[in-house]
Amino acid sequence: MTLSHRAIFGFALSLPLLVNAQPLELKRIFDSPSLAGKAAKALKFSPDGTRVTYLQGKAEDQNRFDLWEYNLKDNTNRLLVDSQALYAGKEELSDEEKARRERQRIYGRGILEYKWSNDGKALLFPLNGDLYFYELASGKSRKLTNTEAFETDARFSPKDQYVSFIREQNLYAIELSSGKEMQLSKDGGGTIKNGMAEFVAQEEMGRMTGYWWSGDEQQIAFTRIDESPVKEAIRNEIYAEEVKLFNQRYPFTGTNNVNIELGVVKLNNQQISWIDLGKDKDIYIARGQWLNDDQTFSYQWQNRSQQQLELRFYNTETQTQQVAITETSKTWINLHNDLYFLKDKKHFIWASERDGFKHLYLYRTNGELIRQITQGEWVVDSIKGVDEKQGIVYFAGRADTPLENHLYSVSLFKQGEIKRITELGSNHDVVVAKDNRTFIDNASAVNRPNAVALRKVNGEFVTWMEENKLDDSHPLTPYLKDLPEPQYGTLTAEDGQTLYYRLFQPAQLQPGKKYPVIVNVYGGPHAQRVTNSWRSKNLYFQYMVQQGYLVFQLDNRGSYNRGKKFEDAIYKHLGVVEVADQIKGVEYLRSLPHVDPERIGIYGHSYGGYMALMTMFKAGDYFKAGVSGAPVTDWALYDTHYTERYLGHPADNAKGYEASAVFPYVQNLKGPLMIYHGMADDNVLFTHATKLFKTLQDEVKPFEMMTYPGSKHSLNGKSVQTHLHQTITDFFNRHFAVKSN
Repeated sequence: MTLSHRAIFGFALSLPLLVNAQPLELKRIFDSPSLAGKAAKALKFSPDGTRVTYLQGKAEDQNRFDLWEYNLKDNTNRLLVDSQALYAGKEELSDEEKARRERQRIYGRGILEYKWSNDGKALLFPLNGDLYFYELASGKSRKLTNTEAFETDARFSPKDQYVSFIREQNLYAIELSSGKEMQLSKDGGGTIKNGMAEFVAQEEMGRMTGYWWSGDEQQIAFTRIDESPVKEAIRNEIYAEEVKLFNQRYPFTGTNNVNIELGVVKLNNQQISWIDLGKDKDIYIARGQWLNDDQTFSYQWQNRSQQQLELRFYNTETQTQQVAITETSKTWINLHNDLYFLKDKKHFIWASERDGFKHLYLYRTNGELIRQITQGEWVVDSIKGVDEKQGIVYFAGRADTPLENHLYSVSLFKQGEIKRITELGSNHDVVVAKDNRTFIDNASAVNRPNAVALRKVNGEFVTWMEENKLDDSHPLTPYLKDLPEPQYGTLTAEDGQTLYYRLFQPAQLQPGKKYPVIVNVYGGPHAQRVTNSWRSKNLYFQYMVQQGYLVFQLDNRGSYNRGKKFEDAIYKHLGVVEVADQIKGVEYLRSLPHVDPERIGIYGHSYGGYMALMTMFKAGDYFKAGVSGAPVTDWALYDTHYTERYLGHPADNAKGYEASAVFPYVQNLKGPLMIYHGMADDNVLFTHATKLFKTLQDEVKPFEMMTYPGSKHSLNGKSVQTHLHQTITDFFNRHFAVKSN
């Protein structure tokens, strides 16, 4: 049964992908709420472990979200909080909140974020710039703030006595019992931001906050940033009927970052103590977290080159500090969120790549290493839970295969066997309950949409929250026979390392037929495409197979979940080993008797767009046509933290920057090329595309382009996604002489 563009991309960014048995059309037919396919981060246990909460679009408006629950007592889905009961009018957001949501890839209206109180009796919702407190017992909400200003980054304090938030670049707290509001910082405004994460912290470090409560609610540690050293750039956002100009302080690589300070404010008197960060002011504060003694604040200090990371402990009583751990690298250090302080106040768990692979280590709080908890030539993904009474660590990782993420357990204090809990043959995104007794298992495979189960921590099945079973009643079932399983395999890179690939192709190849191939690529750091997991994008690949193409993906050196050596190959020269590995993939494709070597094209977005350009410009004999989406074209136009991590500082690696840009190779373009870009992109600025347009024109190189007014980097939205993929398909059909089915 064949697939259509409009049907696929009408819900390409939301799961489950639900279809009916109509030729050339896929439609969403489930109006009832479903957990299947929800990202693991959207699923939360309530603190008492009796509910699993998640966001679900309204039946009449899938872009407006309500909060639903799966109640574990009676095994039913039900609406928990209707967003319109909180606020039903037109929603307005500040520019700061719009940018924050873009950083988090949060889209839609209604309830998009929520926080549980620590006692599990209440919920906190930021909505339309204000904060709403919702009591479960009464089912009633009250508005905590009602100002013209916008409140962001709101959360409960550890004992639920307060709600803290940011307003007009200052840190505030509301005492819930009295409604009394406290302003904890005073000088925010203009270039000064208190308790807020700067641009590169949000976009590149994964740190979305700039403040942290102590467990006893007596103190809050917070950052104070001064953006004045960062040059202002005029950025335009082009919409269908207007052009908006923004003066944005954007830290282009090699230029100044913000000045950052770290302070601790006491709630009883609002007095602030400032932490001595050292003589070197050109640094990053990557993470912050309190120890369980309530008087020691830990922060991760990273130098500008990102080759040194220090875990520092600051004692707020003595105002002294120590460096507990120092990590160093000749290339760069990847940040992580795997710092866990035990309740015994004597030990903590830390993740490190010091042996070439990310693993867990047990330390005493004085910085003494006790033991390496996990080891081997595979990577830990993240800590999922720690049962201190039983002495067990639960973690996600890839000990069995890099193609699947699994939940494992291992002894905390003693040398012991690592036990896999989830079943092979599926990818598992898991959320472990706070009591470490159960976990949510969100499992999928390449051609099997997500199914969500509740399991005991030994893996024993408890109940389905959304089985999503592919039986005769499932709307995807009629298509399954036309969705062949991709072929997985490995190749060997020039340095001997193993490269994983997958190839989507018809189950039955036509004898004697030579098929065109589209190489779909990302190829950049911190990403992996060749996995055994469900992605809605896979249906586009299956659609292209139905149109007469093969689709090939290969994770080149530099990509994620393969260890540091695999990543380090790109250091100080981007677009070299990545291109060499993709050529290796094409050489393999050329060895297949059913592949037409003269009709191998490439398509990618973001870093994949950059890769599409570099392969077209540097390896035109291998890649005959290309589509480049939202590409970085000149790394001098990108930000400090990301770019310098891989290329170093421009002053120290000028030749590397020049060679890693696309422009030295433009004159080598041979085949047809299409470039598309969102005209309001605030991540990879539209300037990257316009600079390339001009260079191609100066070189008298014909090319095609498609621009999307008002679209950001993700090009979010049903109509945009549908049009984009119709355009990509049409491009390859025209140049590879394929007639659409």
